Amino acid sequence: QVQLVESGGGLVQAGDSLRLSCAASGGTFSVNSMGWFRQAPGKEREFVAAINWNGGRTYYADSVKGRFTISRDNAKNPPVFLQMNSLKPEDTAVYYCALDRRAWRDYNDNPDTTDFGAWGQGTQVTVSS
Repeated sequence: QVQLVESGGGLVQAGDSLRLSCAASGGTFSVNSMGWFRQAPGKEREFVAAINWNGGRTYYADSVKGRFTISRDNAKNPPVFLQMNSLKPEDTAVYYCALDRRAWRDYNDNPDTTDFGAWGQGTQVTVSS
């Protein structure tokens, strides 16, 4: 059973940057796609980005496209990162990394969360205006 731990969240001002990390342990994760989700208070969990098993393919939700970059290096731990630039107050949320059950799939902005077999506890990102 893979365990995921996110880190790197914090309180920043609008326009600032943050880099989130997702550490993995307890199992094999290098052959699976990984994703980032977020959940703001009172809102449903929102898909942010995904990256395939070797980092060669990525997907971004329209809300973050051009500002966020997902990356991975399976030789390192943490292997997955989310670089967030030009942060906006509406990016405020708890950010979760998740391990897909497959190496890749045709993502859309609303994937089935049951496609992801492991989740971290989340890291808080707060963007002030």
